[in-house]
Parts: sequence; C-alpha cells; structure tokens
Amino acid sequence: MFERLEQVTPDAILGLMAAYRADPDPRKVDLGVGVYRDARGETPVLAAAARAEAALLAAQTTKTYVSSVGNVGFNEQMTQLTFGAAHPALKANRIRTVQTPGGCGALRLAAELLRLAAPGTKVHVSTPTWANHEPLLGNSGLALERYPYFDASTGGVEFPLMMASLERLPPRAVVLLHASCHNPTGADLSEDEWHAVLELIRRRDLVPFLDMAYQGLGGGLEADAFAPRLFAAELPELLCAVSCSKNFGLYRERTGALHVLGSSPGSADAMLSQLARLARGMWSMPPDHGAEIVRRILTDAELTASWQGEVRTMRERVVALRQKLLQQLREYCPQRDFGFITRQRGMFSFLGIGTPEIRRLRSEHHIYLTDDSRINVAGLREENLAYVARAVAQVLKS
Repeated sequence: MFERLEQVTPDAILGLMAAYRADPDPRKVDLGVGVYRDARGETPVLAAAARAEAALLAAQTTKTYVSSVGNVGFNEQMTQLTFGAAHPALKANRIRTVQTPGGCGALRLAAELLRLAAPGTKVHVSTPTWANHEPLLGNSGLALERYPYFDASTGGVEFPLMMASLERLPPRAVVLLHASCHNPTGADLSEDEWHAVLELIRRRDLVPFLDMAYQGLGGGLEADAFAPRLFAAELPELLCAVSCSKNFGLYRERTGALHVLGSSPGSADAMLSQLARLARGMWSMPPDHGAEIVRRILTDAELTASWQGEVRTMRERVVALRQKLLQQLREYCPQRDFGFITRQRGMFSFLGIGTPEIRRLRSEHHIYLTDDSRINVAGLREENLAYVARAVAQVLKS
C-alpha cells in the first residue's frame, strides 16, 4: 500500500531547528524558530501558568472528556479577552467561540467551515504570510490567492497597493488579515489603516478572517485586539483565530480558539452547531489542560494581574531588543538603513538581506534564520547583539 510514497522534504523551520541543534559551535544563535525567549535564551513557563496548573492538578478529580466545543469557561474568557467584556456584539449575542488545538486548529476549523458554507471560496492572504497558512487552509480544499502587503524598500506596508488589490475582489471573497504582530514581517497596519480596510470590506461585501496569535506582544493586550473589536462592532460576519501559545507560553499544550460572528443570534447558533460537528469529525474533543490553565488565570484577579505583568515584560524586552539591534547595526553597518526594525511590532522582522548572505551567516557565523531573512528578535540576547550585527555587516560587505 505505501510503497509508492516518496519522502517529503522537511519543513524549512523544522530543518533549521535540527541544523541549529546539531551545530556544536558555542557562538551559534537561533533567530529562526518563532518562540519567545527570555534573557537566558529560554522559553519559560510563565509564573501565572505554573500557579494555575498547580491549582488545577490539586483540584482535578477526573480526566473525562469535555465537549466538542471545548472548555466552556475558557471559551467565555477568551471571548472577553479578544473582544472586551462590554463589546456590543457580545451584548447582541452574536459571537460564538470554540476551543481548538492551538491557533493552527482554529485556522483549520475555520477553513472547513468556509468550505462547507461555500465550496468555491478563495482565501486571500498577504504577501508574504505565515508559511503554515497555506497548508492549514489549502489542505481543506480551499484555494488561496495573494494580495500585496509588505514593502521591502521601507520595511512597512504597501498600503495603497494592498487596498487596490482588495478593491478588485468579488463580493463574499475571504480576506485573511494578521490582527497584530504580522508574521513574518512585523509590519502592522495603523488604526487609521484598519478603519480604511473596514470601510472597504463593508463596501465590497467581503468576509474578514483575522489571525491573532500574538495578542499583547505588539502594542499591548488592548491595542493588539483593535482590529477584531472594530470589525465585530461594524460588520455582520467575522472569523477570528486565536492562539494561547505565545502570550500564555502554552506552546506544548496546543491551546487556541476560533471566534465566529454571526449576523444574528440564530446565525451564530447555526455556525456553532456546524463547528461542533466539524470538530467532532477532526479531533473529536480538544485537549483541556491548557484551556483550564487559561481559564483559571483569567478568572482569578491575582493570577490575571501576574499574567498581564509577564506579558508586558515580554513585550518590553522585544521592544528593547529592537532598539539595541538597530544601534548595533548602525554602528557596524552604517551604509544601510535598518530603521524599520524599530517601527515594526512583535517578535519578527525581515532583515532584507539575500539568500546567499543568509547562508553565509549560517555557515560562517552560525547564525540561523530563514531563507526569506525573517528573524525572531526574541532570539537575541545582550551578549550576542554585537556579534550578530558584525556578522551581518561582514556578509553584506563581501
């Protein structure tokens, strides 16, 4: 049966991880893998998560199944975290939430719902977008198309080209938008630009599909939720995939949620019923451990305050690293403008250097980043900032 199967080329990020781990050089720097790292280079268990988990283990009396839609308390708290407790769409009873295995599960579940509702749906994604968007959405049978987004010459958004492209889309086309901390570029829309996108979506009758994987790590928990809150207040329909991997540090627990906004409570209920059926056919029941940790954090005032402080510390560390990296690059590579690094938000940035230079960074300097020049800023540390900047300058000069 399986003799005709061919070996698949390893995922680029996974291959980069393996190469980094196998490298014995003590100077090696991992800027490729998209996880938060602290000043010691570790991805920590958040103190609030550890305390919530300890309380969970002490109180837990069963490991029986939860429902296909997941932990009800988690869903309620995530809805409030994303949209705000007093959001008009919540008051109108038009939002439904399903717990998913990570943000990836949320994206795939949304894709299955879109395919069910309109089998010929095309999802329009930014150029570039997160590499896993294509398999997660495309493997459901949906077609993906691209719209302009990143301006390599400025390190920002090609907003006029983006808007012109979206203007040409047919009614009911689905537009995938990064709510904050765009992955892989770090280039985000301003609030004024979000308002302009909202008006275009409303006028052209498009369907917004927001991916929010980094709430709190860009401008803050409230600021990073600006787009979903704005859209949910003004539009009849919305999909929003959310991850708890980064801001709660629950990478291994695969904790996420899919929010859907219906045009009416009845429409929202119908969407929820279909999502429960689809989830039942894919993973049956979502894992509860991470969801219960999040629920406990968000329903305990002391844990909530602790968690908010930890998220703020992570965000401030990344902002400071951006500023220090820019200073070092200006010192060692003054002929090139890297000012975009401090204008971007979140963990990622495109350095804007070519593939040959990237490969020399790996082979000669043991600095690992993806071939498109994306770096994880959180992978930097005080002790390697100058080393990285000097290495970049050296490969650019020769």
